Amino acid sequence: MPLLEGGQPLGFVDNLDERELMLFLIFGSIGGVIFVCWWMFTVSKWFQAWEDEPIIRYTIDVPKPAGDGTALETPSIKAPGSTAIQCYAPATGEFLGFVNPATPEGIDRAIEKAQSAQERWARTTFTQRRQVLRCLQNYIIENQDDICRICCLDSGKTMIDAELGEILVTVEKLRWTILHGEKALNLSRRPTNLLMAYKKNVVRYEPLGVVAALVSWNYPFHNLVGPIISAIFAGNGIVVKVSENTAWSATYFSLIVKGALHVCGQNSNLVQVVSTWPSTANYLTSHPSISHITFIGSRPVAKLVAASAAKSLTPVLAELGGKDAALVLDTAQKDIPRIVEILLRGTFQAAGQNCIGIERIIATPKVYDRLILELEPRIKAIRVGSGLDAPKDDQVDMGAMISDSSFDRLEKLIESAVKDGARLLVGGKRLNHPKYHSGHYFQPTLLVDVTQEMAIANEECFGPICVLMQAKTTQEACKIANSAPFGLGASVFGNRGSENEACIKHLKTGMVAINDFAAYYAVQLPFGGVRGSGYGRFAGEEGLRGLCNIKAVCDDRWGWAGIKTAIPKQIRYPIPETDKGFRFAKAVVEIGYGSGIKGRIAGLWNVVKNS
Repeated sequence: MPLLEGGQPLGFVDNLDERELMLFLIFGSIGGVIFVCWWMFTVSKWFQAWEDEPIIRYTIDVPKPAGDGTALETPSIKAPGSTAIQCYAPATGEFLGFVNPATPEGIDRAIEKAQSAQERWARTTFTQRRQVLRCLQNYIIENQDDICRICCLDSGKTMIDAELGEILVTVEKLRWTILHGEKALNLSRRPTNLLMAYKKNVVRYEPLGVVAALVSWNYPFHNLVGPIISAIFAGNGIVVKVSENTAWSATYFSLIVKGALHVCGQNSNLVQVVSTWPSTANYLTSHPSISHITFIGSRPVAKLVAASAAKSLTPVLAELGGKDAALVLDTAQKDIPRIVEILLRGTFQAAGQNCIGIERIIATPKVYDRLILELEPRIKAIRVGSGLDAPKDDQVDMGAMISDSSFDRLEKLIESAVKDGARLLVGGKRLNHPKYHSGHYFQPTLLVDVTQEMAIANEECFGPICVLMQAKTTQEACKIANSAPFGLGASVFGNRGSENEACIKHLKTGMVAINDFAAYYAVQLPFGGVRGSGYGRFAGEEGLRGLCNIKAVCDDRWGWAGIKTAIPKQIRYPIPETDKGFRFAKAVVEIGYGSGIKGRIAGLWNVVKNS
């Protein structure tokens, strides 16, 4: 038995002879050295990215509501007798101010400004672009309280929901782009083949020019800033069309980005933000000077955007929400307490107004009843209100919805499901808040025994509704998950690797989180879906490259030595002998692709014969 110093046995290598032990120690040491080198390289790269250029601090005035704090009696973004957008706080109905919508002429001016700035910006280095992003990230970290408060005022969410859904994901996108964006956009070398061995092949990722993004209201800061980060790092200018529902905060958020550009000596006109009524939006989406459109919103509107963009053949990336399912399998029964916390966060964050929110929980028999027992009292205990002015003894868990326009639809979906056999255990109706009479609130809802034929199992709710469905087997759970006409994301909770892997393969979605909810968004994996959830990807390498002209370049490897393509005399126009030319061309194909050495030698011989 090999011994360590002091005569103690080595334990897990008791059965190794001294030679094997020596090899084990050698390769173990090599592996350790490789790991340390890798770690040092990673850390040095991290520090290098942060040492490119100094961070420059700047200030932006934080907006204040234009009114006196009084709530509108019947809050609406449309004010009688005015074409302006009337902005108000969904949680309280407080008037925030008016925003003048952009006209077609205003959109033209915005695009022209972005174009002019982009011509210079396209020539900046990655170091210069990283400096802008680092200054932006620093501003966000140092002013996150103000940003969260403005998000809460304009969209009705709570401060916690704003911190997680606005700040965390935005600074992560910045971090990833700062550290990995250059690698994603660097020149990419590609392989060649035998016939083209004298060529070198590369792919370049070049700016498109001015791109556009039409973003939704549910995350007013992140949805605006996220597309800007990718667009400008890829060398583009951008025009962002924000939702009318959150037009008030958009000016402040756009100034935050413009401020970072300005203090770094760049033209802040590179980024343009406009608010328009839907009737004017198609002027932007069909504009011939827009090179790419990112659309975040609903399926009906996406069809209009795609039709409008088709007029100028502008490519569109469409992220259209989903009916995301969380599969809870029997093998996860010992993990239920942890899973319940994740399910609640995934369902009720931002009052359920989350494109990757959990819209369906599909559970197998051993965990189904346990989930009902755990979820019911927790959902009953959720406190609803405004997270901005609640006293310490009146805590709030969930905020308001953006408007009351979906309340009739949600109530009818729930009523229909109950009529067809579902059980309504909690909530199910709009909430007339005792304090915020003009706020838009819906009761946190638990609906169980839902089947895949019910409308509520197939339509995106986009509200605080927890839907629980039962499946007999894992295979049936996947079938139910795929039955809705969406395919954005999914979660799988289970403690058997092979079972989880089977679910990953069977789920028809763009993203899957294992034993978690939406974790893929926190690590900048490509984001997007299939089927009714849209097409294309943003985030990650795929997202950055999608905002580029992907230019393929084939060049001479040894051009300096005169080695270049020359057309053989047998196939030069006018062709001397057609039959001989054909045999020659066939022989060339055999050289490059013939079966084995014999086939290629035969091809070479045929070239000689037909020369």
